[in-house]
Amino acid sequence: MYLYVKALHIIFVVTWFSGMFYIVRLFIYNAEANDKSDPERTILQQQLSVMIRRLWYGITWPSAILTLIFGPWMWYMLGSIDNWLAIKLGFVVGLYLYHLSLHVIFKQQMAGVFRFSSGKLRIWNEVATIFLVAIVMLATVKHGISVVWGLGGLVLLVIVLMSAIKIYKSIRTKNER
Repeated sequence: MYLYVKALHIIFVVTWFSGMFYIVRLFIYNAEANDKSDPERTILQQQLSVMIRRLWYGITWPSAILTLIFGPWMWYMLGSIDNWLAIKLGFVVGLYLYHLSLHVIFKQQMAGVFRFSSGKLRIWNEVATIFLVAIVMLATVKHGISVVWGLGGLVLLVIVLMSAIKIYKSIRTKNER
């Protein structure tokens, strides 16, 4: 039974992350559409709103809830918790807080409020990548890596991601001229 619960947990983690990665892309497109003139802005935002709502309520939220059901169920079946699992659970709590922050952005955009530029949303999109790497490494490597090396690796990942965003922005700005 444990392996079935584990498989379902992994499936819903994957669909949840897929939804979080894609929803922010849609937020970016919606924010960029807001800068266009009518009728283009209205047409784009109507279509994007439908896509955003369907993704958020049809895939992302259900996957987050099912992940939250199957994860503790697995933990219960294991019957114990070690230091690595405790650290992983800390990242999982952070991931749910990130998910809730996306819900705030979702509600704002559905109300026609655009508090974040597409550039800021691009940076926010990479937060999920950081959580993904941290959680997967803790779930798989565990005892094969020290906390110091793990944190160092995460810091390096953040530096690489932020550098990539800066490079992308400069290329995009150059091409728009």
